[in-house]
Amino acid sequence: MTFTPELERDLRPLSESEAEVYIASTCFKTGPPGPVGLEIERIVHDATDSSRAVPVAEVRAAAAPAGEVLPHGAAITFEPGGQLEVSSACRPDLPSLIEAMRADVKTIDEHFYAAGLTFGPLALDGFRPPVRTLYESRYAAMEQHFDRSGPSGRTMMCSTASLQVCLDAGFTGAGPQSAVQRWARLHHLAPVLTAMFANSPFRQGAPSGWRSARQGVWLGTDPSRTAPVPVTEDPPAAWARYAMDALVLCIPSSDGSWSAPNGLTMRGWLRGEGPRPATMQDVEYHLTTLFPFIRPRGFLELRVIDTQAGGDWETAAAVTAALVEDEKAADLAAAACAPVTALPRPMATA
Repeated sequence: MTFTPELERDLRPLSESEAEVYIASTCFKTGPPGPVGLEIERIVHDATDSSRAVPVAEVRAAAAPAGEVLPHGAAITFEPGGQLEVSSACRPDLPSLIEAMRADVKTIDEHFYAAGLTFGPLALDGFRPPVRTLYESRYAAMEQHFDRSGPSGRTMMCSTASLQVCLDAGFTGAGPQSAVQRWARLHHLAPVLTAMFANSPFRQGAPSGWRSARQGVWLGTDPSRTAPVPVTEDPPAAWARYAMDALVLCIPSSDGSWSAPNGLTMRGWLRGEGPRPATMQDVEYHLTTLFPFIRPRGFLELRVIDTQAGGDWETAAAVTAALVEDEKAADLAAAACAPVTALPRPMATA
C-alpha cells in the first residue's frame, strides 16, 4: 500500500481536541440557501403475501435492472431489514427536485411491480417481526449494541422507514437564513412536522397509541445518538459535543468483529479508553452512526418525518422546505407552534 499524506492523516492516532475541531468545522458547510435533497425509505412486501419477509437479496435483485444510479441521479441503497432507500441527487430548488425524484421513483415502482413486490403505505411495519437480512459486520455490531437496551433497536433497523429532507445549512453569522437561524428553525419545527405527517399507528398487529410509532421506536433507541442535538447559538460546537459524547456503535476491524466495548463514548476512546487508538477514519465513521432529529452533514438532514404512502412525499417535502426557506411562512409557523415546541418531550414507551 502506498501511503499518501491524506491516508497518513486518516490512520494516525487523533487527539480529543483535533477531533472536536474537525467535527465542528466540517459538518456545517455554510452557503446560500436553496439547494434541496430527499431520501425516501420504503418497506418492501410481497405483492401476493404481505406477511412474508422479503430479504435484502430479493430486494436487491428487484432493483438491479435500474442500475446503481437512476436516470435522474437518485442512488439506491438497502437497509438491514430489506427496506429500500432512494436518495436524490442534490437539486438547486424544490420544483426541480420533485420533478427528478418523481421520475426516479416511477422507475423503481415499475421494476418492483415486475418482480412481484410492492411498497407498504406505512412508516413502521406493524405486523411482521423485525428480521435482519443484511449480514455486514456494521449491522451485526449495531444489533449487538442496541440489544443491550431493549428491542427498539432491532425494530428501528429492520422495520422502519422515514422521509428525510435535506436543506442547505445557510449563511454564516446569525441573521436571516443563517445556519444558526435555520438550525433552530428546523428543531422547533421537528415535533410539528412529525405530527403533521405521522403515518405509523400500528405495532405488533394492534394500535400502538402513537400516531408515529416509528418515532416512538427511535426515541427508545440509544438516546446518545437519536435524541435531538441541543439548540444553542453555536450549532457546530453543540454538534461536536454531541458527537464526542455519543456511544461508539462499532469499531471497524479487519478480523470481522466490529463490536465496541459497552459504554465507550467517542470522547472516551480518544482519551485512550478503547481497544486501540482512535483515528480520523474512526471519527468520520462514527459520525455516520449518529441519527439525531436533525443531522449536519455539510447540509442539514431532517430525519423525523414518517415515510409517506404513494406520492404524498411531495407534500411533505414541499411543506418542510417552505417552512424553512420562506421567511414569512417560517415566522408564522414558529409563532403558531410555540405552545407545542415549548413543551417537554414525552418519554418513549415503544
